[in-house]
Amino acid sequence: MSLGGVSKARVVITAVVVEGRSQAEVARSYGVSKGWVSKLVARYRAEGEAAFEPRSRRPRTSPNAIDADTVELIVRLRKELAEQGLDAGPDTIAWHLEHHHQRAVSRATISRYLTRHGLVAPEPKKRPRSSSIRFEAALPNETWQADFTHYRLADGSEAEILSWLDDHSRYALLVTCRRRITGPIVREAFRQAVAAHGVPASTLTDNGMVFTTRLAGGRGGRNAFEHELRRLHVRQKNSTPNHPTTCGKVERFQCATRRMVVSPVQPGGTRREVPGSDGLPSAERLTGTGACQETAGRVQRQGRCCGGPA
Repeated sequence: MSLGGVSKARVVITAVVVEGRSQAEVARSYGVSKGWVSKLVARYRAEGEAAFEPRSRRPRTSPNAIDADTVELIVRLRKELAEQGLDAGPDTIAWHLEHHHQRAVSRATISRYLTRHGLVAPEPKKRPRSSSIRFEAALPNETWQADFTHYRLADGSEAEILSWLDDHSRYALLVTCRRRITGPIVREAFRQAVAAHGVPASTLTDNGMVFTTRLAGGRGGRNAFEHELRRLHVRQKNSTPNHPTTCGKVERFQCATRRMVVSPVQPGGTRREVPGSDGLPSAERLTGTGACQETAGRVQRQGRCCGGPA
């Protein structure tokens, strides 16, 4: 609080100590309590010029603060995971702390200490997570997401990696690599995933020509994948152009896949240690037991289509 660039504390102290006015009079003049004036004057007589500056409101003790060893461990894990090319986000670090070091630390706490130690690059223009509309399929096989990404091999040649993910569990249903992903390859990969996991109620992809011809201006009719979906009575959903976050789950998985190709998980590693496993549900959710439930005309149990119209 200031008066024309001068702190109110300095004005109040000057009025009492230098001008010799009573504390009650000064309190009335500046609209403050007599108790505050009394404490301020007492502090000035004990600390001198320091009384002119406001005191820190930080608590003297923080019972819930994590210890220095844990902070050091968080920083070390961040650097080690990043150097190995693995995901080094707060969720992954939290998993390592809990399973390898028996320490439970929240994602928010880890994020706060990473930022405090300068290990998070500020992105002021990045859209906040809270502004996105998040969704998740209620059951396994309710929706499958698919996409493919490009990768340059060690010999300089190009390859493309196609991934099929279950939207509910984030389980990798099928991942395949080809020199070039085409419509027939997408169809055959989909058939393999169906043979292993059952028929999904719907699929969600971007608008690549290997997935849909709906933006091709009506030329050529449906592609091989679209015909397969119609044959199985599977609903096809496509994201809005230039909105990759709609298929964010498979996009995130592909980022992890690319890092995985560069730096594989060591032998004996678990799925949770695979880069990109950012606190997502475990693979067991895909085949979890439970009563049959109908979704889009199909009865699903243990991640497979077990009845309903074909």
